[in-house]
Amino acid sequence: MPERPQAVFAMTAQNVPLVFPPEVLARLRACVEIDPTLVVDDFTDPRVRETLARAEVLVTGWGCPTLDAAALDAVPALRAVLHAAGSVKGFTTPEVWKRGILVSSAAAANALPVAEYTLAMILLAGKDVFASRDLLRTRRTHPYGGIVPGIGNFHRRVGVVGASRIGRRLIELLRPHDLVVSLADPYVDEAEAAGLGVPLLPLDELLRTSDTVTVHAPQTPETRHLVGARELALMPDGSVLINTARGSLVDHDALAEELRTGRLTAILDVTDPEPLPADSPLFDLPNAFVTPHLAGSQGNELARLGLTVVAEAERLLAGDGLRYAVDHSVLERAA
Repeated sequence: MPERPQAVFAMTAQNVPLVFPPEVLARLRACVEIDPTLVVDDFTDPRVRETLARAEVLVTGWGCPTLDAAALDAVPALRAVLHAAGSVKGFTTPEVWKRGILVSSAAAANALPVAEYTLAMILLAGKDVFASRDLLRTRRTHPYGGIVPGIGNFHRRVGVVGASRIGRRLIELLRPHDLVVSLADPYVDEAEAAGLGVPLLPLDELLRTSDTVTVHAPQTPETRHLVGARELALMPDGSVLINTARGSLVDHDALAEELRTGRLTAILDVTDPEPLPADSPLFDLPNAFVTPHLAGSQGNELARLGLTVVAEAERLLAGDGLRYAVDHSVLERAA
């Protein structure tokens, strides 16, 4: 690429200053020509035709328009798409790969806060924090007479479903803790699991032998309701289900029925549909803890996504390969 190639933002406009605060934007503008006031939301808009005709790099993010043939025709010099968010499945098309355009994603950077959220929930659930807090609020005095049996994180068994970026990062974060971690993933073999430092189990066995099950598989037709009534029934009494992946991976009707029995606890940062309808039983069940899809990058964590894009732009300028290039051959089974 020439020195400081032309680049254009294509994302939700209000996110640009959040993902690229002044110090991050300054680094980006040191290696590409880019106007932070010009944010494309329609590749056919005649007002951006001239700029797009020169652009070699698109800096994309949440809200990027679909990169179909018509959009790509408007950016004939395009060489690279640097995505300042996670999955690129929502806006890329086969035409992108057909034209040999490089695509990079900040999914690895976005994986960290999700893994951190999940780690926090595993540890809090292990101490039964959510039920204890509700009891304390109701009774206004300590609900227990002393030592609380049946809780704690010493050798608590944690089953990770899916060796995605988030699943792998979570396994790393779990290592310093005195937990027993296992993995279920049909695309991982024993040797790869051993490299991650965890045993590989069939999903049913993981469900039967885990105190906490945390879901990190991708959303595909095959994974819809990956955890349904049969799978929930395999989980031990008192166990916890955590989902920070996609809501469709868990059958919410089956989950609500299981939660009504009081056998399990669920921690859901994603739901299906999203948001839940106002009359969803998951809002009222005392053993359901639902948060509004905030495990991923929020607030000051957004700058980490921008820094990932900056580092990729610097590599392009230096003639180096992209560190986080997307491999389209495995995109269908990726998050």
